[in-house]
Amino acid sequence: MQLNSIGQATCPAKGLWARFVLLCLLYVLVTGCAFSPLSQQDMVAEIRTHYETAFDTLPVTKQRHYAQRLYRITGDDLYLPPLQDYGARLIGSLQEDLHGLAQPDYSARRAAGMLDRYPERTAKQRRRKQMLGEWDEMIFAKYLAFRLNQARFHGLLNDHLLPGIDRAKEYLAGQPLRDFLTSPEVIDVYAAQVANLTYDLYGLGVTDLRHETAMAFRNHYPAERDTALSQASFRNKIYGMTHFVIAASDYYQYSVDPVEFAWVLEYFDTHLERIMAETKADIYTEVGISFLLAGLTDHSAVARTRQALTRAYDPVARMIPGEHGGTDLARGEHRNVLAIMLLDWPEMLYAGPQLMIER
Repeated sequence: MQLNSIGQATCPAKGLWARFVLLCLLYVLVTGCAFSPLSQQDMVAEIRTHYETAFDTLPVTKQRHYAQRLYRITGDDLYLPPLQDYGARLIGSLQEDLHGLAQPDYSARRAAGMLDRYPERTAKQRRRKQMLGEWDEMIFAKYLAFRLNQARFHGLLNDHLLPGIDRAKEYLAGQPLRDFLTSPEVIDVYAAQVANLTYDLYGLGVTDLRHETAMAFRNHYPAERDTALSQASFRNKIYGMTHFVIAASDYYQYSVDPVEFAWVLEYFDTHLERIMAETKADIYTEVGISFLLAGLTDHSAVARTRQALTRAYDPVARMIPGEHGGTDLARGEHRNVLAIMLLDWPEMLYAGPQLMIER
């Protein structure tokens, strides 16, 4: 027992406890959320502020990706300037390719150049590069279809801006599309892109291979094969399934028919525990979004994937970190814009936007 300056008895243990409590209070004040988790709305606000404050530092491809998706869930004109810039670049690159297709060897040269520049940093990239190298000009055809469909989304697919559209569609129709999209070897390493290309071609009116592609995918990845799939193959399967739904929505512009995609949604519902355990935030977030696109906003899968994001959120980095803790803004843009969408899904989606580009 000790005496304080006014003669009262003090206890050292009580003093230590008081200092501990004070330190805890200071920690709460500094961290802001140590003992009071953020709401989903606050998380969304923090992620958006983080990305939009540093928006100009992102690569233009990431700017387009982010702005396009935020526009489609908000309809906010704030996101039009970067999309207007994207539209101008898109028209310029397409005009060059459409003009070049008049030359007999142009597409072969473009495909060779794209394959040569294809990244080889990871094993997945090396497998994809090898696979694409076995399909002649498909690497260029796929890229051409994607950009033409992007022009369609933004009201830019017309002969005034893009003379030679018919030539491009004829070129695409002349490629071995059915063989490529239904090939087990292609699906095995390129599932999401298979779904994307299927719907790009359908949207452009080139060919409708939706049924054939879906059946080939389901035959390659039946549920009974699941136990034999590696983690990488399982992730490829789930990511591919999400993109059948997402691509059918014209990439978050319209709702989809839950009956048409029952084969996807029922599988997700049954296997959600494994999906969240063995995939990563990018993938299980798209699983949740798939239910939202189908209008199943009250489905338990939506709540469970939102809860998983809440647990994954890093309040210091103000973002959903990567699988191994990475917080790089550009690398995390895809993951975090998806998180914004899942956590703050709107009552309606906004198509487009329709852009005004002068030739």
